[in-house]
Parts: sequence; C-alpha cells; structure tokens
Amino acid sequence: MGHTGLDKFCSPDRSDPFWDWNRTWHTANPDLTQCFQNTVLVWLPCFYLWLCAPIYLLYLRRHDNGYICMSHLNKAKTAVGFLLWIICWADVFYSFWERSHDNVISAPVHLVSPTLLGLTMLLSTLLIQYERMKGVQSSGVMLIFWLLALLCATVTFRSKVLQALEQVNSSYFFTFFPSVFPLKSLNLLYYSYISSAPGCSCCLTGLFCSSDRMMVTGYKRPLVENDLWSLNSEDRSHRVVPRLVNWWNKECQKVKRSVFCTAANQKTMYSPKQASQNEGKDGSNTKEPSLLWALCLTFGPYFLISCLYKIIQDILMFVGPEILRLLIHFVNNSNTPSWQGFFYTALLFICTCVQSLILQQYFHVCFVSGMRLRTAVIGAVYRKALVISNAARRTSTVGEIVNLMSVDAQRFMDLITYINMVWSAPLQVVLALYFLWQNLGPSVLAGVAVMILMVPVNAVIAMKTKTYQVAQMKSKDNRIKLMNEMLNGIKVLKLYAWELAFKDKVSEIREKELQVLKKAAYLGAISTFTWVCAPFLVALSTFSVYVMVDDRNVLDAQKAFVSLALFNILRFPLNMLPMVISSIVQASVSLKRLRVFLSHEELQEDSVERKGAAGRTLNVLIPEGALVAVVGHVGSGKSSLLSALLGEMDKLEGSVAVKGSVAYVPQQAWIQNSTLKDNIVFGQERKEAWYQRVVEACALQPDLEILPAGDNTEIGEKGVNLSGGQKQRVSLARAVYCDRLVYLLDDPLSAVDAHVGKHIFDQVIGPQGLLKDKTRVLVTHGLSYLPQTDLILVMVEGEITEVGSYKQLLETEGAFAEFLRTYAAVEPTDNNGEESSLCTHVTSINAPGLLPNTLMSSCICTEALHCGPNRGSSESNVLVCSLMQVKLSVFRAYLKAIGVPLSCISLLLFFTHHLLSLFSNYWLSLWTDDPVINGTQPNRRMRLGVYGALGVAVFGYSLAMSIGGILASRYLHQSMLYDVLRSPMSFFERTPSGNLVNRFGKEIDTIDSVIPSILKMFTGSLFNVLGACLVILIATPWVAIIIPFLGLLYFFVQRFYVASSRQLKRLESVSRSPIYTHFNETLLGASVIRAFGEQERFIHESDRRVDHNQKAYYPSIVANRWLAIRLEFVGNCIVSFAALFAVIARDSLSPGIMGLSISYALQLTASLTWLVRMSSDVETNIVAVERVKEYSDTEKEAEWRHEPSGLNTGWPTVGCIDIQDFGLRYRHDMDLAIHNITIHINGGEKVGIVGRTGAGKSSLTLGLFRIIEAAEGHIFIDGVDIAKMGLHELRSRITIIPQDPVLFSGSLRMNLDPFDSYSDDEVWTALEFSHLKDFVSGLPDKLNHECSEGGENLSVGQRQLLCLARALLRKSKVLVLDEATAAVDMETDNLIQSTIRSQFEDSTVLTIAHRLNTIMDYTRVLVLDKGEMAEFDSPSNLIAQRGAFYNMAKDSGLV
Repeated sequence: MGHTGLDKFCSPDRSDPFWDWNRTWHTANPDLTQCFQNTVLVWLPCFYLWLCAPIYLLYLRRHDNGYICMSHLNKAKTAVGFLLWIICWADVFYSFWERSHDNVISAPVHLVSPTLLGLTMLLSTLLIQYERMKGVQSSGVMLIFWLLALLCATVTFRSKVLQALEQVNSSYFFTFFPSVFPLKSLNLLYYSYISSAPGCSCCLTGLFCSSDRMMVTGYKRPLVENDLWSLNSEDRSHRVVPRLVNWWNKECQKVKRSVFCTAANQKTMYSPKQASQNEGKDGSNTKEPSLLWALCLTFGPYFLISCLYKIIQDILMFVGPEILRLLIHFVNNSNTPSWQGFFYTALLFICTCVQSLILQQYFHVCFVSGMRLRTAVIGAVYRKALVISNAARRTSTVGEIVNLMSVDAQRFMDLITYINMVWSAPLQVVLALYFLWQNLGPSVLAGVAVMILMVPVNAVIAMKTKTYQVAQMKSKDNRIKLMNEMLNGIKVLKLYAWELAFKDKVSEIREKELQVLKKAAYLGAISTFTWVCAPFLVALSTFSVYVMVDDRNVLDAQKAFVSLALFNILRFPLNMLPMVISSIVQASVSLKRLRVFLSHEELQEDSVERKGAAGRTLNVLIPEGALVAVVGHVGSGKSSLLSALLGEMDKLEGSVAVKGSVAYVPQQAWIQNSTLKDNIVFGQERKEAWYQRVVEACALQPDLEILPAGDNTEIGEKGVNLSGGQKQRVSLARAVYCDRLVYLLDDPLSAVDAHVGKHIFDQVIGPQGLLKDKTRVLVTHGLSYLPQTDLILVMVEGEITEVGSYKQLLETEGAFAEFLRTYAAVEPTDNNGEESSLCTHVTSINAPGLLPNTLMSSCICTEALHCGPNRGSSESNVLVCSLMQVKLSVFRAYLKAIGVPLSCISLLLFFTHHLLSLFSNYWLSLWTDDPVINGTQPNRRMRLGVYGALGVAVFGYSLAMSIGGILASRYLHQSMLYDVLRSPMSFFERTPSGNLVNRFGKEIDTIDSVIPSILKMFTGSLFNVLGACLVILIATPWVAIIIPFLGLLYFFVQRFYVASSRQLKRLESVSRSPIYTHFNETLLGASVIRAFGEQERFIHESDRRVDHNQKAYYPSIVANRWLAIRLEFVGNCIVSFAALFAVIARDSLSPGIMGLSISYALQLTASLTWLVRMSSDVETNIVAVERVKEYSDTEKEAEWRHEPSGLNTGWPTVGCIDIQDFGLRYRHDMDLAIHNITIHINGGEKVGIVGRTGAGKSSLTLGLFRIIEAAEGHIFIDGVDIAKMGLHELRSRITIIPQDPVLFSGSLRMNLDPFDSYSDDEVWTALEFSHLKDFVSGLPDKLNHECSEGGENLSVGQRQLLCLARALLRKSKVLVLDEATAAVDMETDNLIQSTIRSQFEDSTVLTIAHRLNTIMDYTRVLVLDKGEMAEFDSPSNLIAQRGAFYNMAKDSGLV
C-alpha cells in the first residue's frame, strides 16, 4: 500500500499521516501518529492471534488433559472477553452512526480496525472456553497475545491522555477507549496469575522458576534423593534406548543388504564381522554402518529447536554494539532530546533480557539432548554386551567396555552443548565483520587477514592434540585394565608380596600417560596464547591500518568502542571454535570406539535349535531325563561341550538341538552383589516351600545359620564374603530353584568337601535327587559317582572317544577302563577346571570361539569369610553426603601437590596480563578523546610494546597452570595407588571394585584434564569481572550506589546455587557407580544370564540404574539455567545502570570514557555468569581431589619392610612352626573365627588340615600370612614372632598355592616371576617339575606367551599348575596348599602330589584338603571344627580313635 495509501486509508483528506518524524523523534515530547495507532497497534496483536490460532487449535485437539470446571476466574475471563467484543462492535456502530448523522466521510480505518479487533476478541473468548474443555490451565499463546494487546493499548492510552490534557477534540475512538485498557490489563493479570500457579509452566518455564523450591531446600540442608523430581517419561531409558537401537539396526540392515547379502538374519543389533579388522574411515571400500547417522535420526528432531534459539540469539548479540553507537552519538551531540538517551537505555535492557532468556532455553534443549544421548549410548552398550560372541568379547577387556559407558558417553554429552557453534560461529563472524565494515571500511580486512592466519596454526594444534588424545586414551585403557585385574586379584598380590612389582607396572603406564599430557599442555599453552592474542592483534592491525591509510581518518570514540565491542563478540566464536574442534575430535574417537563395539559379531541365535560346535566331531544323543557324566583329562574339552549346548561357541559345522528350557551351573560360580536369597531365587517367583527344599538339598542350611542376616545377608562383589564351596553351592541352588528341563552342570562338586559333595549328589543330582526327572549333563572328576549315571561320555582332546554306561565301558577295556584302574583306589570327588586345551586343537579353524564362560575368574574369595560384612548400599550414600562442604584443606592439598612457587608464579602472570589489558583499553579511550591527528604516531609504538608484553604473560600463565596440574595429578595418583595397595584385605571386601576403578578412572581423569583448565578459566573470569567493575566505577561513579545491592543479590544467588549444585553433583556421582558395578557383574556372568534367559530382567535393572542417575543429573541442568537467568539479570542491570548514569551525566562525560565504560559493561554479563559457573565447577570438580585423598585416611596394613631388617638372609632355615593360643576375627565387632589353637609343627613335617566348610581352615592360613592380624596368641616360625616382621619379609619367604588360580594379563614369565629375580633356566626347571614344560614349549612365544585378562586362555587346571610353578621357583621352607588340587583331575592331582613330595621333601607343608586320599600319607592331620582344634595326630592314629576324622574318611570311602 505504501505510506500514501495508508494515509488515505486513515483519513480521506490525508490530514492524518501514517508516520511523522517531527512528531515521533525530533521532539522533546514524542508521540505516534493517530493513523499508526489505529492501524499497526491495533492489528499487531490481532494478526498474531489469527496466525497462531490454527496451529494452537490443532495442538489442543491432539493433547487432551481432561476437563476443567467453570470457576469464578474462568467466568470473569469470559465476561471480560465478551465485554471487549461488545465495546469493539459499539465502536463500529458509532462509526456508522457518525457517518450517517454528520454526513462526514469516515475513514475506512474506523470500520476495519474495530471489526478486526472485535472478531479477534471473539476468537480469544472462544479459545478460552476450548482451553478449559481440553484441560489447559496456562497458555503461552494467550499470555503473549494479551501482553501484546496491553503493550499496544498502553501506547494508545498515553496518547489519549496527552490529547485530553491538550484539550484536543477527541475522536469517536476515544469514547470507548478508557474501558478497553483496564479490561485488557485484567485479562493479562489473570493469565499471569494462572501461569504462576503450581503445575503451570508457560511463562515461568522460561525463568526456570520450578527450581526455586529445590534451591531453597538445598541451601537450608543437604539435598537427599526424595527432594529430586521424577524423570520426565521422554527422558527415561525405556523411551530413549529403543529408538537408538532401532535406528542403529536399520543402519546395519542397510549395510547388510549392500555387503553381506548372505548373512543370516539376526535378532538384535547386527554386526559386520569385519568391523574389527578394517578400522578404516566410513568411506573406505567396506562400508560401515554409520552410528553418527543413527544418533542424528534419534535425537535430531528435538535438537533442531536449539538451532532456532541459537539463530535468534546470534542476531540479538549485535543489538548491544548498535545501541552503544547510538549512545555515544547521543553523548557527542548535546542537542538531542534527553528522552532518547533513556529510550536507548530501556531498549538495551529489554534486548539483553530477551537475549538471556533465549540463550538459556537454547542451553536447556542442548543439555537435555546430551542427557538423552548418554542414556541411549549406555543402554545400547549394555544390550550389546549381553549378546556379543565370546570371540568378540575377548577383543575388548572389561575395562575398555566400561570406559565406553563412562568416558565415551560423557564425551558425547559434552560435545552436544557446543556442536551448534560449528555453524553459529561462522555466522557470528560474518555478522561482526559486516558491522565492522560499516564502521571502519576496508581496513577491517587487515584484521580478517590476521584471523585467517590464525586458523592453520590452530588446525595444526588440533591435529596434534588428536594424536595425543588417542595415545592418552590407550594408556588410560591399559592402566584401568591393569588396575581392574589388580583389584580382582588383590589377595594373590598380598599373599605373594607382589604389590610393589605391580605398583611399578601401573606407574610406568601412568608416566607414559603424563608424558602425553605434558605435550598436550605445551600445545594448549600455544593455543591459548594465539586465541587470547587474536582479538588484540585483530584490533591492533585494523586500527593501525585505518589510521595510517588516510590522515583524515580520525579514530573517535564511536568508531573505536563500537569496533572493540564487535571485536569482543568476535572473540567468542573464535575462542569457541578450537574448543568445539577438539570436542569433535574427542567425540569422533569415541564414536569410532562405540561403532566398533556395537558392530561386533553376536552369538548365533536360533530359537528351536541352539547351535554351536565344540571340539572336533561329536555325535551323541542324550535321552530325556537321563543323568550323563562327562569325564576326561584337564583340557579335553568338557566345558566346551557344555558351552556348545548353550550356544556359546561359534558353530563350525553340524547342529546341536536342545529340547526344553536350560539351567546352567558354571565351573566358576558367578555370584551377584545382592542378598543370598536374591542370588538363589534369581528373579523367579518366590515359592517358600520349594525354596526351603532347595536350600537343604544344596547343604546351605548350616551356612545360613552362620551368616549374620541369614539368607538376607548382602553378598559382596563377586561373592567376597562366601567361601569357594559356599559360592559353588549357591550357584547350584540357583539352577535347581529355577526348575528347568535340562541341567548342564560344569563340575559343581569340585569346590566342596567330600561329605558335602556326597550329600549334594544324593540329594540333588543323583537318581534319588531333586532333579531325578530332568536331563542332567554332569562334568566331573569324581569317580565314585560314575556307577550311578545312565551314560558316560569320555572325552580326549576335544573328541568323544567312548559312550556308554559304566558297565559297558568297563567291559570294552578301552581308555576309560584303563583310567579307572589307575585311579580305582583313589578317593573320588571333584572339580573345576578345564576349558581349553581345546584351544590348541581348533586354533586353525576358530581359536577365539573357545573358553566361553570363565570370563573373569572370581578371585577375591576367602574360604571362611562366612560372616563377612553385611554391606548395605546406603553406606556409600551417607559417606559421600556427609562431606558437605568442600573443605579448604582439599584446595590446600591440591596447591601443595602443584607446589607453592609454581602457584604464585601462575597468579602473578595472570595479574600482569589483565592489568596490561585494562591499561591498553583505557589508553585507547584517552586516544579517542584526543583531538590531535598527528599526535597518534608515537603512541602507536608504545601500544605495540604493551601488546607484546601482554602476550608473553598469557603464554606463561597458561603453561604454568597446565604443568602445575600435571605435577599435581602425578603426585595424587601415586599416593592413592600406594594407599590402596597398603590397605588390608578387609578394605577390599568392603569397598566395591567399581568404586575403586571409578576413582582411578573418572576422578583421576578429572584431575588430569578438567581441573587445570577450570582453574585457568576461573582466575580469568574473576579478573575480568573485577576489571570491568573498576572501569565502570571510574567512568560513572554513581554506579557505586547500585553495585553493592547487585553484588549482594549476586552473592545470594551464587550461594544458593553452589550449595544445591554441589549436592546434586554428589548425588549424581554416588548414583553413577552402581551403573558400572552392575555392568561389570553382567559382563562376568553373561553366559549364566543367557543360559537362564534372564536378559530382559538385567536390561531392565540397568535401565533403572541409569534413570536413577539421570534423575540426579536433570535437576543440575535446570539449576544451571536457573542460575544463569538470575545472574544475567544482575549483569543486565549493571549494563543498564551504567548506560543510565552515563545518559544523566552526559554533559560531564567524554565520549571516550563512556564508550569504554559501556563496552566493558556489555562484557560483564558473560563474565559474571562464567565466574559463577567456574566457581561452582571448581568446587564440584575439586571433589575429585577430595575423593582421591580419602583413601589416605583409611586403615592400613602393617609396614611392608622394617629397616634395618633383623632377619637372616636364608630365613626360615628349618621351617619349624609354633602356634600358641592363636585366634583371629574378621572385624572388630565380630566373634573370633578361630580360637585357642596351640600346635607345634617340626621342620619338614607334612600336615593336612581338614574340616567342614567354614570350620576355619583358610582362616588359619590367612593368619599365617597376616592377611588378617591375630586377635590373640602368636605364631613363631623358626623362633621368630611373625607379628614383629615386615609383611613383605614374611610373605616373600613362605609360599602358598592358593585355592583360586589367579593370573594377570601379561607374559607367562611375568606371571611366574614379576620381579625378574630368577634366570630363564630356573623358570624352565620349575615348569618342568610342574608338568607344563611340554605345553609351554609348544606355544609360539614360549615364556613370552601373552596371558589374557584373568588368564582366560588357559584352562583352570593349567592355571593351577602355573601356581605350582610359582611355588617351585621360590622353593621356601614353608609351603601352604589351599585346596590347590581341587581344580584338576585325578591324574594331574597325582602329578602335583608327587612333585610336592619330591621337591619339597625337606620343607614344612600345610595342606588344606578336600580329598582325604591326598593327605593319608602325611605325618599328621589337624582336624578343625567351628574354629577350634578338634583332633591333631597321625592319620592312622586318628582313624583308630574313630573320631571326626574317621567319619570323614568313611564318607570318602577310605575305610
């Protein structure tokens, strides 16, 4: 229409123009024209509502929240709407009446505007009713409508009042207007009221007011779990994870279609087998499924909202400098009316506030997306870990997989906040350059050139950082893996006194890691240097060129400070880009690791037939309901046969069909960290009577009586507070309770005593047992059970050589009959060990598919820790939350770890840097006020000098801080490692290994990389804030009135926030450990979980733990936004007051100083927010130091070595052991586990120690090695009281072959001799005597053969023989065998016994025995019962006495 058209539309004679500058702007009393008021101000709210209404109505139709009854408020609101509608129609009729009455040609606007307004009011009234019917309490759409309507009405209302005062003849429109204004105000008030009601969120979501209550609570007292909100359903695992898994499967299907056309259809995440080999980029010849694309499809749509917010915010950023330009122009030009200054100030305040609101909404969307992403990644990894094949499982250790969950998922979370900067930063740069060009013309190009030069420098730095990143992650993985193994095998380390050797191994890896970190720190310092200097250099080059090019170019305040404000805006995207790039680099490394893991091949699943193949060629049919025994030597493939039946092996050929549901008892019992009852019931429904029968049949009743809380006793991780036999029986009870059709029992009778084994066979497995109608496949070494079986499979080297009943096999005179005749005299029983000599046979086809399920041998099991700690999960919560305030001592400890001189130097350099920067800008303001043009020459040189000095300071402080951080983290890690290794066994039984690994992983990572950079930023923003306040005060001293109030407000907000934030962070980290503990447990028991078909329940439990963790994380996101909005408001107030006082005092202010003051004030908001964020980050992250230091205060073992040592070099020379009144207890508040033991053992005697499970057999050996210190009495070895020796002196001179053969990943040689104190010949001799020489010399790498994590690539029997070799190497005078032969077959057992007899002929040997036949030829036997000595004499005398020993021998069939 154009202005002329509108003028005509408003008044036919054009007496009322649409716009008039003289009336609106160049006047002391501004007002809008009547035409503008009647058109734009009326139409704006109307158009808004008509545009939104269709979308809003659609939304309401889809989201029905029930019906709200008519309330008084509702009636009032409707009445107001109708009144407004009537008034508008009255207006229209008045207009018609006036037309006809006075014959005046009325302007069209007087008909159109009231009509449009009337229709809009009607629409709004109808909307109000529709909202009520759909159950909407508060509506953002309507609130904005009434706000707009009121704002427009306010302008008109003021105009009318002015007209009335000037006594101008009022138009017809005025007649009804006074009633419109209050009615609109009423409606707006109503909507605001409704929106602030509880449960409504439209206007207050923007302000995050929902957190107010939580903040107040957190300030008054520490927050606890009940204070947290429950998680929104769209953020929960059950909603988020399936979406990602779904998209990932589609990705895999795409790749599968294009590449593996023939691949079998799989149930869950498909996995290209090549994934592990071609780690090439996504574009290499073999196509990889794109995890990135799957993530984008899952989280993209919601995340796009943030992009919209970001665009608006980016544009609003440039309003500040524009207003600054106008303000400087206003100060320069004394003729301008003063209301314009106030108008600019108000505009500045409104714009900055809107910008704050939008920015916080943007961050909220980003963080919520990040949170969902983490949930999805953890869920996907967990689900994958349950279906991954064993071959693939062995390519990544437990440590690495846990890292995928903790570190890599976190990386994604961190990246999502910044990822928009990838497009937003260039946009900001372009806009800034555009405005700069407007301001300074082509000389900006000089600045651009400097920036472009900076890019390649930083690109190089980023590339280098990436390589360091990968190297550091690798070292970290190795370190965590080693730590994990050490913590799992800590008992063995202590028994062998190997702590120092392993401490050195960890320190060696750690040093490599720190070397990489140091290099990264140098790069970081260079990077910081270039980026901090970039804006200065840009400004410097631009101003220099601008002044030098033309003498007429005067650098006045407007040009200089608007440019500086723009350069400051420019600094942000330029600073962010390298951060974003490094974040992307880190996330891409993580993305690749995740993709490789999620692409691993899975177990072949088929519902009807469970497929797999073990050994060579096996043809056997097992009838329904039969009891089948599988026998064979160590490593003949017995366990592998069971794995094949479970579908855990890779199928090579043929098929295996299993009819009916399966229960499985693994060779090494897998125990969960929950109550004993939960371990047995295992997620089935509770059937009390059946439960009791099972417990009794599995001989668990006596154990339940000993345990502190009966079957509600909490079992520690990996069953630490149960003995080996108890764990095995619990594992069996779990299988029996589940009541399946097919039972696969992998040597369950191995770890139990002879009489208990007999009881279990009779009550459970045998022909009269609970399982008599089921099909049972029993792997066993116990020959006495064989006559009662229906069928026997004899295995040799992975093949079934003979099949038949006991009688048939005896008659055929084959290998079995031979085997039997050799061992007929030998006492039958048990045990555990054989999976994989089979490796050696099938290697050529399929080496990784073996050893299915002994994932990580549970190593910390203590025979008689029957009354171990009843550990509730609440203990850790109390512990963490009691540490309310982060103590100053923690900061002191950190500074001490850095070193005082270095700390002081860093601060000094920092201070210099900021002082110089302030000075240079102040000097610039003086320069801009300087009228002389020629006088700029010398000053420029001085400026260059200032900038030069400034740069040096930046480089120095950045480097000093980073190096300080590395020194600190080296010191803290070393002292924590030492403290943990010095802790007694009881500490490891109490503390879940997940917690310890978390300290060595996450907390050390925080100290390595997070704390130094946070401290840098904290000091930086602190100086920025102080500097800005100083400048504003110098320019406009009046601000001093306001600053204390705002400072106080700021302080309160900050205290409220930090108190709650710290608590939330703690709650979050307390709830994080259980996720990893549960995951660790799942990895170890994956085969059991699969055999029982309990995957769903475990997935559900994992999801529950993740949700529980996110429930504590979500409020911390909202708390951050809550804080930011309030702080930015404080900042915006300071900006506005600085501008306001500058406007008031414009006559006395020079433009230069004003420009300086406001350009600093504009930066202040960001600096303030950043300062609080950093100060709370410093507090929350320094917790890592606190948690690392925590272990220095726990109890420690006795000294490792006494200086000087009073021992002879060859001690003990005789091996005479004298035990006097000996007793010990497991914890201070418990009864003695063994007591009143007094025996004298001569040097060279062979003594057997026997007794029921829990009688205290192992406790005695623990006392001998001082794993547990004596509570009373003494032990003398060769006349020396062992309590007065250093622990290492004692433990390195006597030897034990432990019950659980523990190996560590590393070479065989390292496993035998970690200190390298023996020659290769000695090692080979030891191997020869332990019957492993043939096996080891057959390996390609001989002694350097790599053992996998937990020694999984050797069978249990071979591991036991390696432990024998360790003992042979030491050849000490005292040897303890802790059920050392339980895991091997008869033949191997005989070999071990004969070796011990020949090699340790003149040593004192103490044997804890299950198989009595092994100790029948010993000198004496000690019988223990309930922790006391029952009998002690030679075996023949004891049998003659017909006491406890006689009964045991009778059970074993020896008498």
